[in-house]
Amino acid sequence: MNGEGWARRRLGAWPIDGGFEFRVWAPDVRVCELILEETGKALRLVRHSRDEYAIRVEGVTPGTLYRYRLDGRGPFPDPASRSQPKGVHGPSETCDLAAFPWRQSSWNVPETDRLVVVELHVGTATPEGTFDALAGRLPYYAGLGVTAVELMPVAGFPGARNWGYDGVSLYAPSNIYGGVRGLQRFVDEAHWLGLAVLLDVVYNHLGPDGNYLGLYSSGYFTAAQTPWGQAVDFGNRPVRDFFLGNALMWVHDYRVDGLRFDATHAMLVPGKPHILEELTRRLRASVGDSRRLLLIAEDGSNEACLVRPPSEGGFGLDAVWADDLHHHLHVAATGERDGYYTDYRGLPEEIARTLRRGWFFEGQRSDYSGRSRGTRSSGLAASSFVHCLQNHDQAGNRAMGERLHHLSGLEVWRALSTLLLLDPAVPLLFMGQEWACSSPFLYFTDHEPALGHLVTQGRRREFGRFRGFRSARAREQIPDPQSAETFLTSKLDWQEADRAPHSGVLALYRELLQLRRQTRGPAGSASAAFAASKLGRRGLAFRRGGGGPAVLAVVNLGGTLRQDLRALRITRPRRGFEWALMLSSEEDRFGGSPDHVELSAASARLTIRGPAAAVLRERPV
Repeated sequence: MNGEGWARRRLGAWPIDGGFEFRVWAPDVRVCELILEETGKALRLVRHSRDEYAIRVEGVTPGTLYRYRLDGRGPFPDPASRSQPKGVHGPSETCDLAAFPWRQSSWNVPETDRLVVVELHVGTATPEGTFDALAGRLPYYAGLGVTAVELMPVAGFPGARNWGYDGVSLYAPSNIYGGVRGLQRFVDEAHWLGLAVLLDVVYNHLGPDGNYLGLYSSGYFTAAQTPWGQAVDFGNRPVRDFFLGNALMWVHDYRVDGLRFDATHAMLVPGKPHILEELTRRLRASVGDSRRLLLIAEDGSNEACLVRPPSEGGFGLDAVWADDLHHHLHVAATGERDGYYTDYRGLPEEIARTLRRGWFFEGQRSDYSGRSRGTRSSGLAASSFVHCLQNHDQAGNRAMGERLHHLSGLEVWRALSTLLLLDPAVPLLFMGQEWACSSPFLYFTDHEPALGHLVTQGRRREFGRFRGFRSARAREQIPDPQSAETFLTSKLDWQEADRAPHSGVLALYRELLQLRRQTRGPAGSASAAFAASKLGRRGLAFRRGGGGPAVLAVVNLGGTLRQDLRALRITRPRRGFEWALMLSSEEDRFGGSPDHVELSAASARLTIRGPAAAVLRERPV
């Protein structure tokens, strides 16, 4: 199956010679009528096999507004609408996705061991909050050293602001961000600059505001509940096809290079094949050998089958978000152990183990959940894991939206950043962290007033189990998700990146990403000769080797670390070599105090005073 033959024309409105074909799955409906908004004309659709209704209408052109009337009710938007110019409650719009003038017929997509990803929220990444404005920032990211940009969900959502996980018009890029052409221009510009584009998609539930699917069929959802709403019924073949078609649309009509599947542990699947397995197989078959696809799961179960190949009984995904490292580092930096942090101690030996294994839980009992969690990661490449210091969840699910660098201080942040960017796993940055931005990332919505009030109250009630918010007065200080100010406060201030101390942190990120490129092995190779171990009370070392000189990173999170580098196998240079200090996270140019790190080449002793990281490279004696 090639890119043109994946049957994406089944549902929605598609151009034909001289007009458009309209097709909708509506098994619960007896009479389905197409309403053309400009004339008010009603056209009755013909029922076909698979409980689909269809009609071909001559003379309809791109830009025509339409809706469906169902057994006299409505009219309602098209569930597979490609464009919602007046929002998710308004009429759908016909468009020709194939008419966009792409500048390139082919482009490069990095292998997973070349990935450095930055996660972006379109609405808060720039003052304008649009695809076009964000496209204007892409040269900055290409220069920074990232190889892929990952957009938080862009499918149509209610109101003027949202994280995107309340999406309801799954086939229509948000009109707030710039709609169909805005997203196509963004992807085109990214490819022109050599950047891959990943898109976050939500297939485990739909939002509550503007979700019209149930009016067309009660078969879209099951009685089971996810933490965010009714579970999608992937046991129903037409429902599967609806979501498969959506994924295929992003890959072919928008040319995105990969998808990040949100909360896959909440994709409740009765029967086989698992929807992830089918998504992976169908998506890869649709592009064949013509291009590489990057498929990534967000999944807290630590199940190795997600990334094992189908030949080994796995689903064949490329990588999985692995949050264990983040949780250990958060506890080490802040001392917080509320909620899911209960399972983590932030000890250097446990951080080192997580670096070696990709995740920490491999079947041990979780105190937080009260049951065992995870499977062994043996045989998985380091690039099977996505590691981060912050992401939209870890900041935005805090009551006040603090990022880790707001809590840890810049010395610790620079040290942890050195660890992340030299970790052989795929590093994920969250927009603004590379300059330790001032702005928080808060939870924001724009629902209709009644639902919005419930969201505000529910948000504040949720934090009642945390020590700092047990009183009603404390909870009243939590920013209101419905307030426009909450959204505006979360926007990045790009000007501060040029000012100290932010500019120093940005300089560190640029140099570390350049160092990462220079010290990696051949493309597609397994992570060669990687080791990690505890050093002292609050320090750890990890070493990357291969064909060339080894690189050693030593990270100290507190107190003074004094280490004879010849005393331990992990820190001992090879015969005929000695260590040279390449970089310290506390150099003046990074905004630090250079006397924090000292290396005596003669005695091979390394001293790190306070939180800091040192990067050393072998050189011939």
